[in-house]
Amino acid sequence: MSEQSQVTEANKRRIVGRVVSNKANKTITVLIERRERHPLYGKLLRRSTKLHAHDENNECHEGDLVAIVETRPYSATKHFKLIEVLEKASALQQAGG
Repeated sequence: MSEQSQVTEANKRRIVGRVVSNKANKTITVLIERRERHPLYGKLLRRSTKLHAHDENNECHEGDLVAIVETRPYSATKHFKLIEVLEKASALQQAGG
């Protein structure tokens, strides 16, 4: 491959979000929140997207702040993989309180 067409880890999309579900085996659902302006009125709006990511070691729990990176498709809906857990959810939050 030529030098320009090679895709490295640095070129891939790295996204930070919060885990909202880890019920599936080796799969987490990550909620990505962003703020954008309304095109006509200029008001700031909160928008969110849920992405499925591959968690090889099942190390994430609900509420964890994680970094995921774009990768090859693992399934029809899974195109991201977990790179690191940035912040663990507190034990109180995991217990549902």
